[in-house]
This record gives sequence, C-alpha cells and structure tokens, in this order.
Amino acid sequence: MKKNMGNADRIIRLVIAALLVILWVAGITTGTFGYVSIALAAVFTLTAAIGFCPLYAPFGIKTCKS
Repeated sequence: MKKNMGNADRIIRLVIAALLVILWVAGITTGTFGYVSIALAAVFTLTAAIGFCPLYAPFGIKTCKS
C-alpha cells in the first residue's frame, strides 16, 4: 500500500478521533451512536497511523506531496 494521506490529513483525523473519544468518555454520545463514534474514531486512528485511506484509492485522491 502506498501512502495517500499527507500530514495535515493525518493530524485532522487524529484530532477528530480524539474529540469523538472525549465525547464518548464524557457521556455526551451514548448508546448506539456512542459505539458508532468509537468505531469511527478507531478507523480514523488506524488510517492516520498507516497513512493510507482505502476510500481515497478508488477515486485517485492523494493528499501527500509525492
């Protein structure tokens, strides 16, 4: 897998993931929506860590420089 995410995209994903986790821990998002937000936070964290977004590949989107 070639990286298709730039640093700015990765940082934004990590910030959104952190916010979703904070909302869940604070009890603002509960129930099914809370579990979905935690799953989304996990996906955002994983894709930011590896630098590859599978949804970008079919559309040819690259936010990295090279």
